[in-house]
Amino acid sequence: MRLYSTNNKDKFVSLKEAVMKGLPEDNGLFMPEDIPQLPKEFIQNLTDYSFEEIAYNVCSSLFKGVIPEDILRTICSETVNFPAPIVKLDDNRYVLELFHGPSLAFKDFGARFMARLMGYFNQGNDKELVVLVATSGDTGGAVAAGFYKTPGTKVVILYPSGKVSHLQEKQLTTLGHNITALEVDGTFDDCQALVKKAFLDKELNDSIRLTSANSINIARLIPQSFYYFEAFKQLPKEVREGGEVVFCIPSGNFGNLTAGLLAKKMGLPVHKFIAATNSNDIVPAYLDSGEYKPRPSVRTISNAMDVGNPSNFARMQDLYGFTWNNLKDDVVGFAYNDAETELGMKEILEKYSYIMDPHGAVGYNAVKEYESKLERNPTSIILETAHPSKFLPDVVRVLGQEPHIPKRLAELSDKKKEAHFVGISFDPFKNWLLKHY
Repeated sequence: MRLYSTNNKDKFVSLKEAVMKGLPEDNGLFMPEDIPQLPKEFIQNLTDYSFEEIAYNVCSSLFKGVIPEDILRTICSETVNFPAPIVKLDDNRYVLELFHGPSLAFKDFGARFMARLMGYFNQGNDKELVVLVATSGDTGGAVAAGFYKTPGTKVVILYPSGKVSHLQEKQLTTLGHNITALEVDGTFDDCQALVKKAFLDKELNDSIRLTSANSINIARLIPQSFYYFEAFKQLPKEVREGGEVVFCIPSGNFGNLTAGLLAKKMGLPVHKFIAATNSNDIVPAYLDSGEYKPRPSVRTISNAMDVGNPSNFARMQDLYGFTWNNLKDDVVGFAYNDAETELGMKEILEKYSYIMDPHGAVGYNAVKEYESKLERNPTSIILETAHPSKFLPDVVRVLGQEPHIPKRLAELSDKKKEAHFVGISFDPFKNWLLKHY
């Protein structure tokens, strides 16, 4: 398997280099040179495969023998070992629950897979690996859980002060050991900018072995494609064999949606993807106008999507030849403010007796609006990306009732927060890294 940068398709690197480096030197993003088509028989017979077997077949096709079969099977068995069930709301709408992993968020799939992959590639290297990750909420918790106590690895998580939920923050700041949290006096975009600049700084990279755990790392992106196949597998037979299937993805940095597009390119018969955002509507606005205009993010109750310049937009463009018309053939976008999100949360509870977190509610609103523009009813799958208890104050305030809090999350509430407070200037951040690693 070879990969190129979205900024330079003529220079290739190995999977190991792409995973361990995270970001190309030209500030692009790594993409596979070839996206293979999975056999039609595999797609038609998905119900014959376990979730773990689906994961193995997808990444085996992409990796092309770079990782020995037995090791790749072990990686899949150790990472895809919790379910991603679809829950039926009505005859046409389903919810894909992606919160059954250790950190109760969809990013557990990518973070755990990446940790194992890095562990394999890091064998025999005595120099410590420092993983940098910016988070708007859920990425940090998933990466912390995925890399916790991984030998030879230290993790530095940057998160925006006051802009993640209480329990999300506890997931980032209470583990200790090889996990360090930096509380940044800024937005997620500021956190992401610091991480990207670190990878392009020669002095830092000469002194420290740096890599990324954000969805800018291809090792995070690929495993997120697995659950699109798993969700499709669970649909009724008549839908799988001739229905119009739509995936609706609450989106911030757009790694999740890009993974879905990758699944489609590999042969999954998806009719349309819906990019659902909060007030940070940069991509829906692009899909409407053809003009990409990033701007500073604004704070919302769906904080994991508070991104003003989504990194994976470059990968979305690359998959469609940087052609607006091609991309908007497969992707439509809708955006909602907090008031509309809260109305969606209430309607889901009243209509379906289902408690959905603010991010999922944004997706629900988008499905409704998309369906209203059609004369038919497609089968829609809304990605519920995190457990509603992670956003407890807003869920209780809006719905008037408290969702069940899983034990592994409830136990964090009284643990002591440990974080280093930093500003948004790069040089102090750089000096902190040099001092500590």
